[in-house]
Amino acid sequence: MKAKRPAADRLLADLGNGRVSLDAAVEVLLDAAQDGLPDATLDHDRARRCGAGEVVFGQGKTPAQAVAIARRLAAKNGRVLVTRADAAMRQALAAAFDGSVPVAVNESARTVRVGRPPRPRGRVAVVAAGTADLPVADEAVETLIALGSRVDRIADVGVAGIHRLAARMPLLRRARVVVVAAGMEGALPSVVQGLLDRPVIAVPTSVGYGAHFRGLASLLAMLNACAAGITVVNIDNGFGAGYAAHLVNVTGEKAR
Repeated sequence: MKAKRPAADRLLADLGNGRVSLDAAVEVLLDAAQDGLPDATLDHDRARRCGAGEVVFGQGKTPAQAVAIARRLAAKNGRVLVTRADAAMRQALAAAFDGSVPVAVNESARTVRVGRPPRPRGRVAVVAAGTADLPVADEAVETLIALGSRVDRIADVGVAGIHRLAARMPLLRRARVVVVAAGMEGALPSVVQGLLDRPVIAVPTSVGYGAHFRGLASLLAMLNACAAGITVVNIDNGFGAGYAAHLVNVTGEKAR
C-alpha cells in the first residue's frame, strides 16, 4: 500500500500545482497552528514566529484552566511558563505533572516553569533595588531562564546605600542588558544607566508609602530619568522586562 503523505506535504503540493490559492493555504496553516480549549485558543505557531512559545498569564484563571492550558502547551512545545500564579494554581500545576517532566515553582515570583529550559545564552543582570522589590525582579529572572538567557541576580543595592552597587559593577558590566526593579522614588535605574554602556530596562514596582501611589511615582520618575538609554515597562511587569531583555540579549544569535 502506498504510504499516505503528511497533510502539510499535500497542502504544499496542492499550492505548487495551483489547486490551492496562497490565501487559502495560509488560512489552513494558521488554523492548524491553533488549538482550541473550552476557555482558550492556544497559539502553537508562536515559537516559530517570535522565537518563544506562548506564556500563560495565570491571574484571573482558575487552577483547572491553567492546568489544561499548560498541559496542552507542554505536550506540543516541551515547555511552558505560567506567570502570576497564586498558591492554589502553583500547587495544582506541580501536582498535574507529578514528576513526568521537570517543574520549577518560584514562590517569590509566583511562576511555574514546566519542562527543561533552553540552553542559556548571553548574559542578563537583574537588579532589585530593595528586598521588597524581589518578587518583581524574580519574575524577570524566571522569564529569562524560561526563554533561554543566562542570568545574574543582584539584590538590595538601592540608592539608600549606593556604595553597595559598586561591588556588583563587574557583574553589571559583563551583562548585555540590565533589568532594574525599583520602588520608592525609583531612582536606581538612572544611576545604573549612568554607569553603563548597554541598555537598562527599568521596572517600577508598587513598593512604597502613600504618596508613592502604588508605583505611579516610580513610573513617572523612570520615564523622566535624565540618563540616556533607559526603557521603562509597566508597574510590577517583571515578565515584560524579562522578555524584552531576552530579545536584546539574543538578537543576532542562533538558538542552540
